[in-house]
Amino acid sequence: MSDQDDALVIFTPSGKRGRFPLGTPVLTAARQLGVDLDSVCGGRGICSKCQITPSYGDFPKHGVTVESDALTEWNAVEERYKSKRGMLDGRRLGCQAKVMGDVVIDVPPESQVHKQVIRKSATQRDIVMDPATRLLYVEVAEPDMHEPTGDFERLAIALRDQWQVADVSADLSLLRRLQPVLRKGEWKVTVALHKGNHDATPRILDLWPGFHEGGLYGLAIDLGSTTIAAHLCDLKDGSVLASSGLMNPQIRFGEDLMSRVSYAMMNPGGDVEMTRAVREAINALAASIAVEAQVDPAAIYEVVFVCNPVMHHLLLGIDPVELGQAPFALATSGSLSLDARDLDLTNLNRAARVYVLPCIAGHVGADAAAVALSEEPNKSRDMVLIVDVGTNAEILLGNETRVLACSSPTGPAFEGAQISSGQRAAPGAIERVEIDPVTKDPRFKVIGSDLWSTDEGFAEATRQTGITGICGSGIIEAVAELRLAGLLDPGGLIGSPEQTGTWRCTPEGRTHSYILHDGSLEGGPRIMVTQGDIRAIQLAKSALYAGARLLMDTMGVDKVDRVTLAGAFGAHISPKHAMVLGMIPDVPLEKVTSAGNAAGTGARIALCNVAARNQIEATVHQIHKVETAIEPKFQEHFVNANAIPHATDPFPELNAIVTLPDVSFNAGGSGGGEGRRRRRG
Repeated sequence: MSDQDDALVIFTPSGKRGRFPLGTPVLTAARQLGVDLDSVCGGRGICSKCQITPSYGDFPKHGVTVESDALTEWNAVEERYKSKRGMLDGRRLGCQAKVMGDVVIDVPPESQVHKQVIRKSATQRDIVMDPATRLLYVEVAEPDMHEPTGDFERLAIALRDQWQVADVSADLSLLRRLQPVLRKGEWKVTVALHKGNHDATPRILDLWPGFHEGGLYGLAIDLGSTTIAAHLCDLKDGSVLASSGLMNPQIRFGEDLMSRVSYAMMNPGGDVEMTRAVREAINALAASIAVEAQVDPAAIYEVVFVCNPVMHHLLLGIDPVELGQAPFALATSGSLSLDARDLDLTNLNRAARVYVLPCIAGHVGADAAAVALSEEPNKSRDMVLIVDVGTNAEILLGNETRVLACSSPTGPAFEGAQISSGQRAAPGAIERVEIDPVTKDPRFKVIGSDLWSTDEGFAEATRQTGITGICGSGIIEAVAELRLAGLLDPGGLIGSPEQTGTWRCTPEGRTHSYILHDGSLEGGPRIMVTQGDIRAIQLAKSALYAGARLLMDTMGVDKVDRVTLAGAFGAHISPKHAMVLGMIPDVPLEKVTSAGNAAGTGARIALCNVAARNQIEATVHQIHKVETAIEPKFQEHFVNANAIPHATDPFPELNAIVTLPDVSFNAGGSGGGEGRRRRRG
């Protein structure tokens, strides 16, 4: 520490930080920094809403080392609460734990006031039902002194004769229950039978006396770098009973994939720590989604995972170190069938099975395979570009003759991270932005209200949530609107008040920021788009566009016929703003469509249809991987894509519908006639 009497406190996932006097309660530090940490009792140690998880060890990303005594010792109040109500190991109460040294504090989702709004909601999709797990009713022959066979062997014979199911297996826990269940049902039982595409023989997961028609459920989980989204599905008809999600707790080890790989490299046992964190989060998500759907967690018999390669390895408990260096070798790229117990997933049926979709290559994972399963570019007659944007963008390009794939390191800016007023998509976050090109004044929408900020009743409608920050879709629209209104030049510079003619472009050090909303008079935040925010978005969109251009080069095409936007991003951003920003190649706007959460849809298809698993396993072998990390042209494309929309590529379709102001703010002084030259369209 630089000072003896204060310490640096860093909160994740928000990234907010500040120095505080030693002895400051964590809850007090959170409040002063505006961190989203709940408390109902006002810090009296009664409500336990302020639970936090301190992290210890080296954090090169944050430039700190957290010692074991960074917080005061566990106290009687915390002990009393844990003994009476229970609390996860490693958790502390924010009102009781006091800062005694530099510390990294994670605020878990259940301790946040503004709960996550899952943008990765389930997309309507007709799926042919052919699940791996199904219920079968059988009548079993009673034991006979003259034919001394075991009860399980006679159950197997009944399944063979009545359902043409040959050779079944069961684990020891089921064999222990078998005899009392058979006798209670008077030799009539219902079994939950699982036959995955990797299984040599069907497996009995559960059984009930007599005829049982209770629920049979599965989870389709899109395990992303920033968010984990889950859909609870009925395995009888494929219907989605509930969709939910939470922030990936691994974000405290690094916001992007490579920083997590670095954490594993630099901290012995770091991979084990990250594996434990994500498995605990999945267990919590399974429990909460079951409560939401009013389903017994013990009735969840299957889980399907889609994830990028680093998340894939960390979920499986495989050190991802090899993915951090060429040739980016996966421990395994094939699909996997496992027992849920192997992944420490306990909030399911104890015999539940897990299927993990195959990865395409070292940086193109099972999430891209799921998108390919959902969107089927290999069956498209026209040239389609499919973009699934997250912290790591998965890009597919192709048609029925050939499909290419790559991943692009966009970083978390599109998800509201690394943005000065950025936040995840939660009530109170600005999600839509428009800027009047004449007055230069903005209007916006926030999550939780359908009204624009200029509409009557907006203040009342948002009083409960407040206006708290700006999420990914909001920052994308804000930057595009700044460009359309002539407040931002093609190089990404925000003009001065003199250059732009508006006080909203306010000096901020040597650069300028645009004031989107000033709530300081009401005790709220001042929400601005800073020059640093513009740079973060430029870097993200340049990586995305460069990846798409690289695939187009490899395919030998200069344009695509249509663009499909997948994921949370795709459903909430307008094609016009994406094109003004230069995130995607130039196509007619009506040819840009949203596929919703295509990776999640692919996971649901694999959950509900065993044949689809075989299909995607065959398809991934036909997809050609392009490695952006070693392609020299990627850097050239990246640099050209820094301009908004682009330095060299023409955008004729975009120019036909908007006129981008011809402005330049790269003048020596605060004024400059060059900066005044602009054309309104």
